[in-house]
Amino acid sequence: MEGILPLFKPAGMTSHDCVFKLRKILKTKKVGHTGTLDPDVTGVLPICIGRATKVAEYITDAGKAYEGEVTLGYSTTTEDASGEIVEKKQVDRILSRNEILKVLQSLSGEIVQTPPMFSAVKVNGKRLYEYARQGIEIERPSRTVTIHNIELLDKRQEFSGENIRFSFRVSCSKGTYIRTLAVMIGELLGFPAHMSHLSRIQSASYTLEDCLTLEDVAEHMETGTIDEVLRPLESALYHLPKYTINDKVAEKVKNGALLEVPECLINIEGPITLETEEGLALAIYSKHPEKTGLLKPVKVLRNNQDL
Repeated sequence: MEGILPLFKPAGMTSHDCVFKLRKILKTKKVGHTGTLDPDVTGVLPICIGRATKVAEYITDAGKAYEGEVTLGYSTTTEDASGEIVEKKQVDRILSRNEILKVLQSLSGEIVQTPPMFSAVKVNGKRLYEYARQGIEIERPSRTVTIHNIELLDKRQEFSGENIRFSFRVSCSKGTYIRTLAVMIGELLGFPAHMSHLSRIQSASYTLEDCLTLEDVAEHMETGTIDEVLRPLESALYHLPKYTINDKVAEKVKNGALLEVPECLINIEGPITLETEEGLALAIYSKHPEKTGLLKPVKVLRNNQDL
């Protein structure tokens, strides 16, 4: 069994919980997810099965999109609705639509975020949430992320009440904390805030419409139709430059040989998918860091034993 399974992750389960259940349903151990979703978060969780686990990082590195809800009036330890209240401040004025739109616009492009204490980022060999559970707060490394697009989904012209809530949609780079983004939105509006709801609506090329539930997967296993719903591993590499090779070069690629950089790839930086004329991805290559004019293999995806 091999391919990408776009899974709909339900609330109340960790990403690891989903992998554990799928290993049992699919009767295979070679199953991996492509980036952690918090237990309360629902939505798109691409699962890599079999040989497709080799391309998991390329799904993780691709962009993602979310629909979330910000609640103004109080912040929490976890930056979402599951945490304990840290700070409260009643929303004592009406917020205009334009004011919120300006704040969202100011967060477009490259922004700097500090990961929340309740996150899976490692510092000194331990996850931040491990420190947080012990009541220890440590200095966290900030990171630069990119907000490609952010829009207000609420149609109101004015927002009022003790705890104002509004929904937004955001597409962003990997490593973006939407919880932290909700807190930043609140800070720019002058109030403590937290993320009160979140769903991932897209990861790489996979959307909510593509997703199957755990129950759907179990049903496909029972009916023997699971292969019909798995996406090929090539679908995980859609965003990488492609270079088509002939059979002679393919033999070299399957053995991990160095190649001369073709003229059409001279200005390309980063990973490149080398594929057969039939569109079968054989390997990921990149420019050799020391030997000018040569490509080196990053990952061989298929060799003669696999074909």
